[in-house]
Amino acid sequence: MTPRFAFILAPILLVASNIFMTYAWYGHLKDFKSKPLWIAIGVSWLVAFLEYCLQVPANRIGFQQAGFTLVQLKIMQEVITMCVFAAFAVFYMKERLTVNFLYAGICLVAAVFFLFRDFKPAS
Repeated sequence: MTPRFAFILAPILLVASNIFMTYAWYGHLKDFKSKPLWIAIGVSWLVAFLEYCLQVPANRIGFQQAGFTLVQLKIMQEVITMCVFAAFAVFYMKERLTVNFLYAGICLVAAVFFLFRDFKPAS
């Protein structure tokens, strides 16, 4: 795999993995609220397994082939998590986001800037 392809693939896999993980963490609050806790846990673990099948390769590809540092992968994951969570909260859970969520997002954008400003992709 070329470094350029790895540079694109790693974040795509992280987004996909986050969709699964966000559902695993919070989907049971809507879909399994009347079910016993053990069922919610079991379903969440099954969904989380799918998340790991995407997240582990994403981090490996990003670190070994795209040239992302460990810290860059982590902050990328956090930004993706916030974006996926915002969409999940609004569109799936029908929650309203507050201005404080926006402020937190701005802080994450600043973190991305500082961690990536000297980044040079693997060649």
